[in-house]
Amino acid sequence: MTILALDTTTNRGAIALQRDGEVLFDEVFPADRSQSSLLFPVLARARELAPRMDLIALGLGPGSYAGARIAISAAIGFARATGAELVGLPSVAALETEATRYLAIGDARLNTFYFTRVEDGICLEGPTLVNPAELEEHLAKYPAYPVFSPVPMPTVSRAEVALPRAGALLRLAASGKSIVQRGDLEPLYLRDPHITTPKARPPLQGPRS
Repeated sequence: MTILALDTTTNRGAIALQRDGEVLFDEVFPADRSQSSLLFPVLARARELAPRMDLIALGLGPGSYAGARIAISAAIGFARATGAELVGLPSVAALETEATRYLAIGDARLNTFYFTRVEDGICLEGPTLVNPAELEEHLAKYPAYPVFSPVPMPTVSRAEVALPRAGALLRLAASGKSIVQRGDLEPLYLRDPHITTPKARPPLQGPRS
């Protein structure tokens, strides 16, 4: 089986390719701005090694929605061209760490954070949206667990920086672990989309007689 894995949900993109358990390609690249400008040349190099693919595994976040959507669009194109199946996994389940159990946190903006407890590549809790007090409570429950974030978090002294690794996505997808979506993929949204209801317009008045 040939599997392609990619993640562009942080400021570092990652792409890896394996065939029958052998890793043929594993590359990272800056992805903080203009993800597509560097993503597609790397994808092209990977495809040169495997014109046909059986499975494409994507990291869905939490993280950059724009980055995740770009990767999903690219993967849809590859899937149509190669007939591969699409699967999505939480990016936080595939961090670049030797720890087999850890806590993954991150800034979700608007004075909120995401929290996830991961063991053996499976998210046992979360990703879930929490406020600062709830984050402290969650961290206090697991004092022996290392804590990782995609960017430095000065407010959490235990937190170390760790980013998703495409090779870890490969292994999880090959074993069928931590797959949360199949087929039609979308980023992992932590909150409902904000929709503004349009203001009611006054009724049109006809010409006066």
